[in-house]
Formats: sequence, structure tokens, C-alpha cells
Amino acid sequence: MLSRTADHLFWMSRYMERAENTARMLNVNYETSLLPQSAEATEQGWRGLLSISELTPAYLQRYGAIDGRRVMDFMVRDESNPSSILACLRAARENARAVRGTLTTEVWETQNQTWLEFNRLLRDGAFARDPGAFFEWVKFRSHLSRGVTVGTMLMDDALHFIRIGTFLERGDNTARLLDVKFHALAGEYFGPGNLKEGLEVDFYHWSAILRSVSGFEIYRKVYRNVIRPERVAELLILRPDMPRSLAACMNEVLANLRLVANAQSDDTLRRAGRLQADLQYGRSDEILATGLHAYLTQFLARINDLGEGISRDFLVPQAA
Repeated sequence: MLSRTADHLFWMSRYMERAENTARMLNVNYETSLLPQSAEATEQGWRGLLSISELTPAYLQRYGAIDGRRVMDFMVRDESNPSSILACLRAARENARAVRGTLTTEVWETQNQTWLEFNRLLRDGAFARDPGAFFEWVKFRSHLSRGVTVGTMLMDDALHFIRIGTFLERGDNTARLLDVKFHALAGEYFGPGNLKEGLEVDFYHWSAILRSVSGFEIYRKVYRNVIRPERVAELLILRPDMPRSLAACMNEVLANLRLVANAQSDDTLRRAGRLQADLQYGRSDEILATGLHAYLTQFLARINDLGEGISRDFLVPQAA
């Protein structure tokens, strides 16, 4: 496959996944902001959301003070924000259009219709009237895009690069979410050797972390107990049967990388294998004892390095 074609497919899926992840975080933060809480706690929630995407400086330069409605506008439809849902869906559609002949008709029509319908909803005021329903629509369109892709594409290199992009982006986002949210809610409990038993933090905030990755019902099914932060960390880092966990994402990345491996990708494949093995054989007590923030920071550095390796070995070099 031509590197330029692989590049467009890889980034099409990454941008679509990024739009969904942004909608997930916005939706949960919006619902949490409606709960009775202090103005300081509400502001901290919105500031944390900007921090996950490393957009705090850009937002403050444009808007100044942290305000929930402005943060949502910035993250949804601000054209100056390259990580806004608007920018992500546009980039996904443009990448799909560039490789129209490689995609099935269903995949292209889904991408194109998502972009057109998104703009119509913005013009009609659907976002302003009901942000929650709007975010659910974005999530649904991403699910639809992923399902149509898996259900209609030939299982060749094109599909493999799409899957690599999807799960690399998902793993990166889950790690960022965990790092920011855990640090904000209970950072003092997760330093080296400082895991306090019986930690109790507001149930709604822990459940919000789980709901942002569709993990609340899964947590209840797996642990059948109260929500405990160490188990949340275990579920979202180490369990391969949790679809948005770091382990599950790296299993998918490695499996698809093996299917497209070429003569120059040995080092990238080795790095992916080591990262996957660390997650497969890791233990939550060891991670928490050495520091969750340090572990997630290292994971993010390694997965970004992996992305650069994939770009170098297979794709046209491009900034995220």
C-alpha cells in the first residue's frame, strides 16, 4: 500500500476517534457540572478537561477566565482549536475523501453524512438547546462509522491501518483522562507508597470517570462492589476485556501492526510488543505503589514514540 494512502486512512480513524473521545469527556463533565457543588469545583472540572487535551493555554489566550459554556464552545465548534469536534470531523472527512477509492461506499457515505449533519445541527441550534443529546449524537456517529468500517471493508492493509489509528488514539486518550482525573480527585493517595486504604471520594466523580469510557456497567459486572479508585485504575489500565483499557488498545495495535509489518518496522514492532507485554503482565498494586502519575506519563511518552515510529515506517510524516 502507498504510504500516502495508509497515512490518510490512519488519520481518518484517529480524528474520528478523537471526536468521539472529546464528546465523551464533554458530556460527562457537562452532566457533572449540573450537580450541587461549589463554583471552584465546577471550574476545576472544566480546567481539567482542557488539561487532558493540553489546550489550557490556547483557551485562556482566546477566552480568559474558565467558563463552562465557553469551554464547550471551544471544544465543539471553535475553528481555531485543531482538537475541536468540528476540526476533527472535518479532518476525518477530508482524509476519507482523499482515499475515496480505497473505502467502501458505505464508509465514505457515513463519513460525509456525519460532517454534513454535524454542520446542520450547529446551524439549527441543537448544540445550544441540548448539549447532552448533541454529544450522544457525536458518539453514535463514531460508533456507526466504526461498525460500517469493520462490517464492509476488506480485511486487508487498509483496514489494519484504520484499526491501528483508532486504538492508538483511544489508548492515548484513556491514559490522559486517567492521569488528569486521578490527579485532581485523589493525587495525594497515589504517590509512591502512599495508597490509603478505604479512600472515599464523591461517588459521582468516580462514576463520571467510568462513564466517560463506558465503563460504569462493566465495573459493576466485574467487581460487584463499591467504586474504589485502585480498581478503577486496574480496570482502565490492565484488563484486556475492557474495550477502552490501555491493555485492550495495545493488544489491537500490536495485532494489526504485525499484519502490516515490513522490512523497516522491526524496531517499531519491538517497542509495541514491549509496551503490550508490560500491560499484559503488569499488576495494579505495583503501578500504584510506584506512582500512577509517573506510570501514565511514561505510557504516554511510549505511545507517542510508537506513533512516531509508525509514521516513520509506514506513513507520510505528519504532525498530530
